[in-house]
Amino acid sequence: MTRHREVYYVAYEEDFGLSGLSGKLCFAKGSRPEPLSVLELAAETAHDQEDHQLGKDVRLLLESPVPDEVVRVVWPAVTGGSFDPGDHGIGAREWLRMLAEVSPVDVPEETKPQGSVLPEGELRSCVLAEIRSAEPAVRRIVPLPQVVSTLRRIVDEADADLGFRLFLRVLKAYAVPVDEDQYDRLLSIGDRLAYPLVAIFEGLVVRWRPLDGSRRDFGTRFGLPFLVAMFDGEWDVWRYEGSQTARELIGRLAHGDRGLAPGTQAAVLLQDVRRLADSALSDDAVTCLWRTAARHPSAKGTFDADGRGWLREIAEVCTARLADVAPAYLPAPPTLRSDLTEPVLREVRDIGPALDRSVADQRRSAAAGGIALVLEETVTSVDPDLGFRFLLRLLASYDVAVTAPQLARYQEIGARFGFHEEYVAEEVSQQVRPT
Repeated sequence: MTRHREVYYVAYEEDFGLSGLSGKLCFAKGSRPEPLSVLELAAETAHDQEDHQLGKDVRLLLESPVPDEVVRVVWPAVTGGSFDPGDHGIGAREWLRMLAEVSPVDVPEETKPQGSVLPEGELRSCVLAEIRSAEPAVRRIVPLPQVVSTLRRIVDEADADLGFRLFLRVLKAYAVPVDEDQYDRLLSIGDRLAYPLVAIFEGLVVRWRPLDGSRRDFGTRFGLPFLVAMFDGEWDVWRYEGSQTARELIGRLAHGDRGLAPGTQAAVLLQDVRRLADSALSDDAVTCLWRTAARHPSAKGTFDADGRGWLREIAEVCTARLADVAPAYLPAPPTLRSDLTEPVLREVRDIGPALDRSVADQRRSAAAGGIALVLEETVTSVDPDLGFRFLLRLLASYDVAVTAPQLARYQEIGARFGFHEEYVAEEVSQQVRPT
């Protein structure tokens, strides 16, 4: 019978369990914490921070058939040599029993899985493959000859999930670099286990490929339509509540590379801005596109984005970010997907009347000819990719209902542009009309 793993980790916002605890000990390099302080930290993590996985992880190791001499290697491996209970005359399983005493094992009902499962054998095979892929670098960098065999035995004989997190922690503790292809696979495993993204990328040394402003396959939203969404609403109200200037808000996106190569968001945003700024679209149309998508009031005294001057300000923030993290980056000319101009144009014209009505109702005014006309001009004179993403953003902003066939066509277009499979659904799935 195939064992399926239940996924518990949806409630965590950072690394958790034994790997999370050992990550905190890595910061203690040089001070070499005493066992008592580690136990106090474990108790605080388990109780005050409600990390219920810590107690479970400890017992998985404690009750496993993994030999003591193998378990002993775990601590210097995952803490970068900062802590080893053996240096204090404490045996491997004696130390685990001490940790178990301060770490509860009961999982509250509200944190239990909601039917999310993963075949254990499949997980084990994936984790062992990644350890095998990183083995040459680990053996070269980590000064512990048994670390690779230790990780394999934990995956095989204790728990594949725990072994995966301890493997990640070893990579981080000793700054073992991984290629971006392997990084993507590590992210995929973490995603299937519902890890918080930060549990994978934070502290991991990745050999990034050169930045590509045309990249479209990452799961998070991106580019100018995403920046529009960040400004969506009454700017003055948002500004006073959020205490941020317009430039600072642009900076949030330009620096928002969580889990991506540093500078990725800035490169993609800069490409969108330059496409729009260098296009034949009039200044009035550029301003209308921004104001309508961001639902900004145009009353005197409120923040307003005006034509290409506003685009230049966005470009300045992106350029400064790229100069800091990727000074050698040179934006390549964007590839125009003219093969998708007609499919996108058909969708704009199909839903354009409904979009114009919704915009007019909510803003009590409309652009001359309607925002749909501006979108058509964006698709034909700027770029169908950017026009399509603005279409999705406008549909979401103005709660325009779409049919299931329309959504299916949007998803097909998104796939042809290379968008992540969830991109389109995240924007408009809430607006699908029930059949």
